[in-house]
Amino acid sequence: MSKLQPAPAVALEGALRDGMTLAVGGFGLSGIPADLIEAVRDSGVKDLTVVSNNMGVDGKGLGILIEAGQVRKVIASYVGENKLFAEQYLAGRLEVEFTPQGTLAERLRAGGAGIPAFYTKTGVGTLVAEGKPHEVFDGETYVQERAITADVALVHAHTADTDGNLIYRYTARNFNPVVATAGLLTIAEAEVVVQPGELDPNHIVTPGVFVQRLVQASNRVKDIEQRTVRPRGVPADGEALAV
Repeated sequence: MSKLQPAPAVALEGALRDGMTLAVGGFGLSGIPADLIEAVRDSGVKDLTVVSNNMGVDGKGLGILIEAGQVRKVIASYVGENKLFAEQYLAGRLEVEFTPQGTLAERLRAGGAGIPAFYTKTGVGTLVAEGKPHEVFDGETYVQERAITADVALVHAHTADTDGNLIYRYTARNFNPVVATAGLLTIAEAEVVVQPGELDPNHIVTPGVFVQRLVQASNRVKDIEQRTVRPRGVPADGEALAV
């Protein structure tokens, strides 16, 4: 049976509720499920716990959920591009659980693999490790990190078939594969949707068994957080122009 839904709002029907945990793929603005994020905003759901590498920027990506006042807690590794996020955090209106980037990826992967917890050296001796169990292995101290599972996971793929098999493109792959496995219900948006059998099985990254619903992504401009360019013919520092 096809998992393709006619619109993001339809794909989210019955999946959202106040106080739920939402895991979202992407890194900055790269590979974010923008259509699904907008549909979450439009739903009016609130008191969300959002798990993502970061919270987008002001007015874009997950930043629009911050603006709408729908987020209660964030579990992330980096939030430095969002001024409103910082303001709400410093004002005590937003709870933040900072997690080292690799640890965050592993917590999501563990959640998808059915592993309740694991030990890592990352964060030992820092605020990240406070209040968490510690163990010594081979003379080294490790901190226990709990796996993350989300009520709903939202991901963006480049190509999908209607069975929900997903292929990502370049850096947009980032956190999407681990987020896809960590959701009790996973909803994907894809730029290209094909029929079953049209994808090379060797290229599939997320098998359709992890994806319950799928939607065609809109054709939109892909935003860049910080565009850094220089005029043609002007060398970068330390470079010499070829003659």
